Amino acid sequence: MSSFKNAIPRRAHKERAQPSSRKKFGLLEKHKDYVVRAKAFHKKEEAIRKLKEKAAFRNPNEFYFKMIRSKVVDGVHRPESEANKYTHEELMLMKTQDIGYVLQKVQSERKKVEKLTASLHFVDHQPSGHIYFAEDRKEAKEMKSQVKGSKNLESSDVPDEIKRRTAASYRGLEERKNRLSQLERIYNDMAMQKELQKKGRKRKLREDEIVCPTSRPVYKWRFERKR
Repeated sequence: MSSFKNAIPRRAHKERAQPSSRKKFGLLEKHKDYVVRAKAFHKKEEAIRKLKEKAAFRNPNEFYFKMIRSKVVDGVHRPESEANKYTHEELMLMKTQDIGYVLQKVQSERKKVEKLTASLHFVDHQPSGHIYFAEDRKEAKEMKSQVKGSKNLESSDVPDEIKRRTAASYRGLEERKNRLSQLERIYNDMAMQKELQKKGRKRKLREDEIVCPTSRPVYKWRFERKR
């Protein structure tokens, strides 16, 4: 019965339009539109009530430094610029601490790379560990030739799990080497910036004054103290 009821075409109910005498006010507001507008109005009303309550119960003796370190621009509080917040000595101290932290990370990463490289080198060049006993020299030669012939099959005898772990270790070693090179580059750049901020006249070195030229352009500076 329900399926037969749904098969009968029904009349499409249209929403009531704005009367012609009120066309200038736009579309006729529906109930869902009124709900949204009412919620927004009551939200603003509640915010204003809370602000009035805070203003009524405020402490007249309270003071914040931002009261004198900010100004109102177009009705919005703007804090003062903090470009010159730290002195030159404080900036140099912070840069020194940053360089020390980066240097510590470089040393730690270098030790990890060396340790991982040594362990992988030991795994690759580890002897078989088999000891063979022979009665005479003839038997020893025969056993030696058999061992040489079986060395080519050793790689296929390694389990797949060991191969996967070794490959993952090599990938990790390559990633650590890349990270180490990035940290060294960052350390060199920070050290250069720190040297450039020191007092004294600076000039760029000529090509013949560079001790260890590399493939990339090297920028070194000579510092001369004023007497």
